[in-house]
Amino acid sequence: MHERFGLCSQFQRAAVSIPANIAEGYRKIGKADKLRFLNISQGSLEECRYYILLSKDLNYITENDYNELTKSIEDTSYLLNAYCKGIMNRQFEE
Repeated sequence: MHERFGLCSQFQRAAVSIPANIAEGYRKIGKADKLRFLNISQGSLEECRYYILLSKDLNYITENDYNELTKSIEDTSYLLNAYCKGIMNRQFEE
């Protein structure tokens, strides 16, 4: 049971890191700084994707839960990538 709660704790930390890094990057002036924080968010999102897969493999979640969570990860990834592309295509003073 300890392993399961350890996984929950790791997942929670990674999940909280996603919007925290988006928020921190939002106020950065330079394009490179903004993208660096968004890249950290993307890494945390991929970490969450792995924890969801691991949870399914360990039978901590159902196949249905796995599919729903994976869809949420994919939707979030799409939006985060679009935000990064938008920043790369805009003119920022550095």
